[in-house]
Amino acid sequence: MCGICGQISFNGHPSDVASVFEMTEALKKRGPDALGLHVHGGNAIGHRRLKIIDLSERAHQPMVDNALGLSIVFNGAIYNYPELRKELEDKGYCFFSQGDTEVIIKAYHAWGEDCVRRFNGMFAFAIVHRDSGKAFIARDRLGIKPLYYNQTGSAFRFASSLPALLVYDDIDTAIDPVALHHYMTFHSVVPAPHTILESVKKLEPGTTLTVDPDGGVHEKEYWTLDFTPKADEREYGLEEWAELLLVYLRKAIKRRLTADVPVGVLLSGGLDSSLVVGLLAELGQWNINTFSIGFKDVNDEAGNEFFYSDIIARHYGTDHHKIEAQDGQVLPALDSCIRSMSEPMVSHDCIGFYLLSQAVSRHVKVVQSGQGADEIFGGYHWYPPMMKSRDGVFDYVGHFFDRPHTEYAAAVDERFVGEDHSLDFVRRHFSRPGAQSTIDRALRIDTTVMLTDDPVKRVDNMTMAWGLEARVPFLDHELVEFAARIPAELKVNHGGKYVLKEAARTVIPADVIDRPKGYFPVPALKYLDGDYLDFVSDTLHGTKSRQRKIFNPDYVDHLFRDPDAHITPLSGSKLWQIVVLEHWLSVQGL
Repeated sequence: MCGICGQISFNGHPSDVASVFEMTEALKKRGPDALGLHVHGGNAIGHRRLKIIDLSERAHQPMVDNALGLSIVFNGAIYNYPELRKELEDKGYCFFSQGDTEVIIKAYHAWGEDCVRRFNGMFAFAIVHRDSGKAFIARDRLGIKPLYYNQTGSAFRFASSLPALLVYDDIDTAIDPVALHHYMTFHSVVPAPHTILESVKKLEPGTTLTVDPDGGVHEKEYWTLDFTPKADEREYGLEEWAELLLVYLRKAIKRRLTADVPVGVLLSGGLDSSLVVGLLAELGQWNINTFSIGFKDVNDEAGNEFFYSDIIARHYGTDHHKIEAQDGQVLPALDSCIRSMSEPMVSHDCIGFYLLSQAVSRHVKVVQSGQGADEIFGGYHWYPPMMKSRDGVFDYVGHFFDRPHTEYAAAVDERFVGEDHSLDFVRRHFSRPGAQSTIDRALRIDTTVMLTDDPVKRVDNMTMAWGLEARVPFLDHELVEFAARIPAELKVNHGGKYVLKEAARTVIPADVIDRPKGYFPVPALKYLDGDYLDFVSDTLHGTKSRQRKIFNPDYVDHLFRDPDAHITPLSGSKLWQIVVLEHWLSVQGL
């Protein structure tokens, strides 16, 4: 796990090496172990390294293969790299390192742009041709690893975070009205290629980009998610699906042990992370480092789930670290937490993962997480209504959107009022082929869009703020493809994640499987009062916020009069949503 950046200059323009170096400095927390730069002609690429696989200097990046005339910067992990390496060696390729980075270079040389179809893992990388100056850029299928870019008439710039690109003085920092609509409506989910800044884009998951030295940019989708069962699967019952599910999950978890450093687990106490611990124990991984975090209760809303995480920790004898966030920790950490976001994110989970990652990074450099299971196995409360929905778009929007378009129009300055972009996006996505039923369409948009630009981005940003690599076995693309083919009723029924729960019964204690569904609770950011409300007020009434004029002052005052009365359908504070965006813009100097 690392930070990558670079500039591909067009038509003989020189490299801006100073700016690329500045980007590497901005990415330092993502890769505190080493810094690297490579410059050739008009192209410059940079890298910040977190040493996980092949800890030697032979795996230093940018990696340059002089024999092939290729250089690479890579963020992520290719879990099947040993198998691919053997296949490439059989084709005559010789290797000078022991890690996965060099495998990507050789695979690209051997199989061209289709090499990405062979990779199992999480990745964002850029390969630059020495002789032609052409660049090939790719992002993994589920968008686990980020890739932001900006293009001008003279260059294409890219980085692992949006703020890193702001080192360039010519970046247009105008707010993207489409992205703002998504942020305020689609629960802060801003689908690629949009970002909150109109001039900065992000590469869509499952997509590659070729950048020509004359400025031509060509995008290609290499992966889509299909919910159509295979012919031999149509007769499967619950037992067969559950048995196969464990086969795929075991394989995914074992793959994510690929590292030259110890691998821990973020143990929330929920079904998903508990199952990860149980299957790791099956693989002989004992004395696993596990980590849980809890917060102060507010308004009778529990701030921790230690009861359940303790059950698993005791059952498997893990080396368990229970982190109790004190009242004095959360508020002081909010500024640096928001500063660590590549894009503004409204979820309360961010501060939880931020503080948890800080503590975890003192013990391990890699953790597995249960992220993604709710989306691919139907664990959320809005899925059951989709099973019998007559108007899937209407029902999905009613459960997921934070506010209707009329309220959005009242909330923002008139210059941002236009089309109902979020509703239009959901309609277009629901109309795509590959998912026949309403419930499958809802699961698809959540798996391929919402998951990428909310939970996955949240975990990446908050863990990487402390140089911690998070691996997500439930987002192994083979497991995701398999889960998509499982009949929806076997996922959504009986309180959600039905087939996953039945599979888990052969592995972990029933007390964790049959518990009520929980979330990562931070009640103080839902029910804003005291010092937290002062933090909100100072931000929204500050000079910068007034100068930006994004929000209608009357709407903001309306929220302030009774913050607890303005909670979204997904239990978020509408006032907190506004302050995160304003504070993020402020700390980025925008």
